[in-house]
Amino acid sequence: MKVRYSYLKQQFSNCDDLWRDLKKFVSTGDFTLGKPLLKFEKSFAKLIGTKYAVGVNSGTDAIKLSLKCLGVGHGDEVITAANTFVATVGAIVEIGAKPIFVDCNDKFCINENLIEKKITKKTKAIVPVHFTGYMSNMKQIVKIGKKYKIPIVEDACQSILGSLDRKNAGTWGDFGAFSLHPLKNINVWSDGGVITTSNKKAYKELLLLRNHGLIDRDTVKISGYNSRLDTFQAVVGNWLLPKALKIANQRIKNAKYYDEKLSEIKQIRIPERGKNERIVFHLYIVFAKKRDKLLKYCIDKGIEAKIHYPKPMYLQQSVKFLKHKKGDFPVTDNHCRNIISFPCDQHLKKSQINFIIKTVRDFYKTA
Repeated sequence: MKVRYSYLKQQFSNCDDLWRDLKKFVSTGDFTLGKPLLKFEKSFAKLIGTKYAVGVNSGTDAIKLSLKCLGVGHGDEVITAANTFVATVGAIVEIGAKPIFVDCNDKFCINENLIEKKITKKTKAIVPVHFTGYMSNMKQIVKIGKKYKIPIVEDACQSILGSLDRKNAGTWGDFGAFSLHPLKNINVWSDGGVITTSNKKAYKELLLLRNHGLIDRDTVKISGYNSRLDTFQAVVGNWLLPKALKIANQRIKNAKYYDEKLSEIKQIRIPERGKNERIVFHLYIVFAKKRDKLLKYCIDKGIEAKIHYPKPMYLQQSVKFLKHKKGDFPVTDNHCRNIISFPCDQHLKKSQINFIIKTVRDFYKTA
């Protein structure tokens, strides 16, 4: 049996009605900032629970434009998690700011108890990352932000419909940044992103920032970017968005089954599951002894297991200028050595999950 990592073939295997919508859309010629995009933005804002949503080119741009809207720029500092994907850091660096890393906890999110130690006069924003569908401790992070008057941009790219105390990711901070990349829980056919906010003034500025700063064709109010969400992709988003809750619930169901069975294996440690937290499992990650050998064993058996991530962001060549050394963020380092990710998407069959569980059991019987 083979268990793939990408589920895109199944995601769009039965979409004749979507093809009809796309054919109808193409005939309108309404390709740039068209009506389907406006519909998608309203639906997305309603789904998340904010007043406004702005479609942009990618999750990276969603973070970048949010920071830009806050006035973050050259020489400023932005606090974020040490174990994040490169896109979070890239968005910060691209606007001339300096990423300030904070170690994570065993829920894979920024350790809120370490944030205040990293705050300086140059700190202009905090970007907690809701990694793999987990929720950062936003109650505490919001308190820190208010205490020091520092705005918060939630990197919720991997956490559509994740929540804490029934309050969704993307509604806690000043902005929420989401990704619609093909490998995300809610995905379109190319790159795409969304910014959520309930601040009307910020919303209006974001509309300018994503479209060259144009008020109209001939009037440029501010320097902006070419970062519109393609209306074509919004049509795909409108087709998939009504399925968002069902997708999240199935991933949660799959993860619960994994937890139940893998917890019986002493060499596997299940991460903490918060009581008031809705984890939407963009990835299903556990701690595993002899991780590298287990990974190879799974791959040899046809299971596309992964590591997120084998080398921490703070040690990558691209941020060498920060002058970090190995060991600066020990929890992040520990994760890089010991975590493994298994497929958890809504299209997995029970037999495939059972095969993964059996494969892990078989490995430790002989390891």
